Amino acid sequence: MTQTTAHGPAARNGSVRRSAALAAATALTAATSVLALPPAAARADDGQCTFPSKNYAGRPWALQRVNLDQLWAQSTGKGVRVAVIDTGVDVKNPQLRNAVEASRGSNLLPDKNGKGEKIDRGSPKGITDTVGHGTRVAGIIAARPLKGTGFVGLAPDATIIPVKQNDAEGDGTSTTLAQAIDHAVSEGAGVVNISQDTAKAIERDSLLERAVERAVGRGVVVVASAGNDGLGGNVKVTYPASYSGVLAVAASDRNNERAPFSQSGDFVGVAAPGVDMISTVPGGGHCSDNGTSFSAPYVAAVAALLKSKYPRWTPGEIVAQIEQTAERSVPGRDRLVGWGVVDPVKALTDVDPAHPVQSPLPEGGVTRAEAPTVTPLHFGETAEERDARLGTYVAVGALVAVAGLGGTAVAVRDARRRRSRTGGTA
Repeated sequence: MTQTTAHGPAARNGSVRRSAALAAATALTAATSVLALPPAAARADDGQCTFPSKNYAGRPWALQRVNLDQLWAQSTGKGVRVAVIDTGVDVKNPQLRNAVEASRGSNLLPDKNGKGEKIDRGSPKGITDTVGHGTRVAGIIAARPLKGTGFVGLAPDATIIPVKQNDAEGDGTSTTLAQAIDHAVSEGAGVVNISQDTAKAIERDSLLERAVERAVGRGVVVVASAGNDGLGGNVKVTYPASYSGVLAVAASDRNNERAPFSQSGDFVGVAAPGVDMISTVPGGGHCSDNGTSFSAPYVAAVAALLKSKYPRWTPGEIVAQIEQTAERSVPGRDRLVGWGVVDPVKALTDVDPAHPVQSPLPEGGVTRAEAPTVTPLHFGETAEERDARLGTYVAVGALVAVAGLGGTAVAVRDARRRRSRTGGTA
């Protein structure tokens, strides 16, 4: 078995152990890795997130870049189930309470450690999350609107199937990940989000690869994060992101450029916002995090929107539509951001329903490099109000100047007349 790694780099320095039971299991390869996640009980005054947390009042930048009214006029994801294969999804957060189908969830972690001792893994349905990773991922996809916050999921009418197969100890393996995919398909998932990977390539025809193939064959869109080991231009193939049929997602920043940590490679399909990503946390409230873990659900939500509107489309057609309509800095594909940064509105509006695109074409996509306009948050006057005010000042100033010049001319004329009558000189 190969352990899996989640893609949230906030606490990469944490030392995490592998259980003796997993170490003794039959390995697909000798590669292992740890789960890198922020600590669940971090102090509030050190910049880390606490559970629960405060609500984020504004609209996060990753949502500001999207015209949500225009997007949701096309689709809200209604009728589509999205499986979040992760660390569980906490339903105590009010924005997720009605978004999660607990009856379809599962917890695939072993209930005993290597010594045969009983371990409390939380809810058997995957609706508890001591790590917070899966709860963040689920929120980006389908968090319901809530008064007092501008954060909401991109597909607010989709539903979440929580599948817990990893934890802070890195007990998830490629085998449990394969089982999680099969469970998601059996429970009716239309989209599967996997924000984790194995440390190294596992053997061909592995349990994991076959599970992916079965899912795609059943019409399920599989979205996976590309990985966070991209610093210094490092290129590493990750799994399951690089399997055929999987849409691999890199992370982009506010400038539509690859985030420095984001994994590069020819397997990358698209990029999506992955820096300073606001999302839901266990117990309630929101926190910010970075990683391709949070780029993947952004794209999974777009896939859910498309699947809801075009239920007969194949996974390949949905993936191709997302890739074809992405914001590109070059006409074709590159190894940094794939076909470009996902454009949710364009993916839903630039569509030929009768002839969905089968594969992205270099000559057919958007080819501008600039990032979409992000509406700034204003706590006083807006830019338009400021411009109007300054324009008024200029107009009034001009009138005052004209009046002043006119008054001066009249005064000079009258002075000359007086001097003329008294014999003076000008």
